[in-house]
Amino acid sequence: MKRFERLRQIRRMDPYEEASEIYRLASAYEFPWDFARALELALYRTYAVPSIGRLLARTTEFTDRAQKRYDDTALLLDAVVEHGFGSEQGRTAIRRINQMHRAYDITNDDMRYVLCTFVVVPKRWIDAYGWRRLSRHETVASVVHYRTLGRHMGIKDLPTSYEEFEACLDAYEEAHFAWDEEARRVADGTLDLMASWYPGPLAPLLRTGTLALLDEPLLRAFRYTPPSAASRAIVRRAVRLRGRAVRLMPPRRTPHHARQNREIKGYPDGYRLAELGTRPTPGVRGCPVRQIGASPVE
Repeated sequence: MKRFERLRQIRRMDPYEEASEIYRLASAYEFPWDFARALELALYRTYAVPSIGRLLARTTEFTDRAQKRYDDTALLLDAVVEHGFGSEQGRTAIRRINQMHRAYDITNDDMRYVLCTFVVVPKRWIDAYGWRRLSRHETVASVVHYRTLGRHMGIKDLPTSYEEFEACLDAYEEAHFAWDEEARRVADGTLDLMASWYPGPLAPLLRTGTLALLDEPLLRAFRYTPPSAASRAIVRRAVRLRGRAVRLMPPRRTPHHARQNREIKGYPDGYRLAELGTRPTPGVRGCPVRQIGASPVE
């Protein structure tokens, strides 16, 4: 197989009727490392919305059990990608996601914003750092895939195109990004988790490198000291060089899914999808706002 042969295959597919298969080819074959990093960044962005960051802080999931919360989120979301919406695994994963969200008062707007990050952040990351840009077929397929997920989760007023997802994300961040002490604790806990994946002496470099990849609005919301211009240039150039190196490598012949990521560390003996995720935290319902009505998945 040649380097661009899978892209040619994707372009022969229908991005509406075969959206989830195209998304799987892109995320598991073409850009597995990039999608993993981009989705980490997508979730990280959501903490800067105080209603989201505070709720996560009060559940203590990303402060006291950060590795488990990271693992469960990645495994549940990717089970749908790997096995499909109609599979037993996909249905089980969506059921657990809905059960978790129904335990807390979460607005439809916050849920829709989180979904927007899953569509927009990977495209922006791949276009900036991937071995090639995301094709229009892959972009449309991502939109269709996450609109389907959003419908299964009962999220209302979903954007209908990538451009609408992007506009929704940008407007929501402009209106809602703000400082919150509890949200900052979640952000710090996540940085500590990422640092724990590498030898101890590398932790300060990992933290600086992560901050160098964050944009100004996100840094301001968390009140992080911005890295120097030199640090930003070095880190971003290094990630771009990685993409160029991947372009020269043979294409991946076997899929790589989230369960195979070295960052997933909490289940060395395996796991059951039905047992993943959080259980209700006593006394925590989040902000006193309208809870969305998630549609059941049977």
